[in-house]
Amino acid sequence: MNIFETHAHYDDDAFDKDRDFLLRQMNKEGIDYIVNIGCSMDNSREIVEFVKKYDFLYGTVGVHPSDIDELTEKDMKELEELSKEEKILAIGEIGLDYHYDNVDKELQQRWFIAQLEIAKRRNLPVVIHSRDAAKDTLDIIKKHHNGVTPGIIHCFSYGVEMAREYLNMGYYIGVGGVVTFKNAKKLKEVVEYTPLDRIVLETDAPYLAPTPYRGKRNCSLYLTHVAEEIAALKGVTVEEVCATTYQNSKNVYCI
Repeated sequence: MNIFETHAHYDDDAFDKDRDFLLRQMNKEGIDYIVNIGCSMDNSREIVEFVKKYDFLYGTVGVHPSDIDELTEKDMKELEELSKEEKILAIGEIGLDYHYDNVDKELQQRWFIAQLEIAKRRNLPVVIHSRDAAKDTLDIIKKHHNGVTPGIIHCFSYGVEMAREYLNMGYYIGVGGVVTFKNAKKLKEVVEYTPLDRIVLETDAPYLAPTPYRGKRNCSLYLTHVAEEIAALKGVTVEEVCATTYQNSKNVYCI
């Protein structure tokens, strides 16, 4: 089986001790592509160089809603320039995160919209982060993007009704380790509802490791557990899940 990992953070400190060793195992274990996702200005700059070290590694550039406090218009211009670099496939992860108290929602929305505009100007896909911000995220996407370029709703955490809205606009649903958790009833329902040709596999490594590794450091080698759970929910083979999500990922990232 060949697998396409659409969302990981191998530049994270959690991989400092064995990053190169781990990444060099990936192709041997059937992980053909990995997309390393940008979260801040600093790590977007670093990703541009990082992805050049491995043939199978690609990247995105973008600023996560938790890292927008110091952003400037100058940063947006730089981000747009970074998006032109070799092996940079998308703008992300961008979006809204209202999980913590006292977040500046208006500021998050401003920079989310600004980055959606970059994606449209550059004709690049988007990777969307949305946590406890269902309505505002949907409203902004409908108004400012609406499937103009391909996109992934990363680590999908809402219900079937919200999934339907995104699917109707042409977005893909990112499914990772959470789907293997016993208490992930809502996500399992979304997976059952979503056509297989609109699902992509992701880890969010080093976070959100699937059962039986829950609570430990996640990595792309564990995506087989996610594929197995999706296969069980959809009533298809694991091979079909891997093959279909592989092609979906190539479609969304325009590889």
